[in-house]
Amino acid sequence: MVDRKTIPVVFSISQTPVFHKIGVIGLGLIGGSIALAARKVWPSALVIGVDKKGVLEHAMQLHAIDVASDDPVVLADADVVFLAAPIAQNIELLGVLSEHVSGRAIVSDVGSTKRAIVEAAEGLPARFDFIGGHPLAGAARGGIRYARADLFVGRPWLLTPVGDGQVAAIAQLSRFVEGLGGLPHTMGVAEHDRLVAALIHMPQLTASALMHVLGERLGREGLRLAGRGVRETTRLASSPVDVWLDACGSNADEITAALDDLIVVLEALRADLGEGARLHEVFESANAWREVLMATTPKSAKENG
Repeated sequence: MVDRKTIPVVFSISQTPVFHKIGVIGLGLIGGSIALAARKVWPSALVIGVDKKGVLEHAMQLHAIDVASDDPVVLADADVVFLAAPIAQNIELLGVLSEHVSGRAIVSDVGSTKRAIVEAAEGLPARFDFIGGHPLAGAARGGIRYARADLFVGRPWLLTPVGDGQVAAIAQLSRFVEGLGGLPHTMGVAEHDRLVAALIHMPQLTASALMHVLGERLGREGLRLAGRGVRETTRLASSPVDVWLDACGSNADEITAALDDLIVVLEALRADLGEGARLHEVFESANAWREVLMATTPKSAKENG
């Protein structure tokens, strides 16, 4: 159990870098935030960014990276490499990573599903320690323009190691996560995908579906009358679809099970609109679980939405 009084709220820049050469492939919201935070916490470390030229220019303007290239060859001497592109692209990158990173390195990703990429990582050379990673931090909108150095402060960062010989690598990566203000938490690969299907994927799909129905039923004029409740409930509907296509495709079985549970409840509510007994039961349960949720949510997460 984490003592939330100890959650870091400020950065220290006097630490010896956990990694001296940090590679980030994909400088979107998460990758860009990793780069920004690492440069802030460890100014003496070298942060290497790989992405398209337009993204790299923006990242350089934000002082998020020290070295920029659209060619992974610049990662040759990296101590750690974060794969922060969409999930399918990260899996493809694993297949060619050994051609670009010449020495021993820790490799991690930030995708919201783990089974497919962990399976793909089995083909990496022995000099690489692959540890799946998933920071539970984000925003409704993606891209480097929304990256923040404090994005991970007080937020869980899930790690999914698979090998018995990864103790040192896990400890090192955990220290890096803690340096960025995150809270490392280790779990199994299957457990991770089952958890995030309910905790992340189902809410995203629900918010997008709700916004779609509202728009189709009400149109622009009807939406003009929407209040704060609708705006807060559908905040996730601003998320870019490209990230979620990969997430849904690589975790379809667990997402289906979560959606089935939701559909059962919605159908029960629809059948009970006149009597209200089931409505009363669900609202009471929802109110109680909402209190639990808010009581266990760090202040920083509440403020960041």
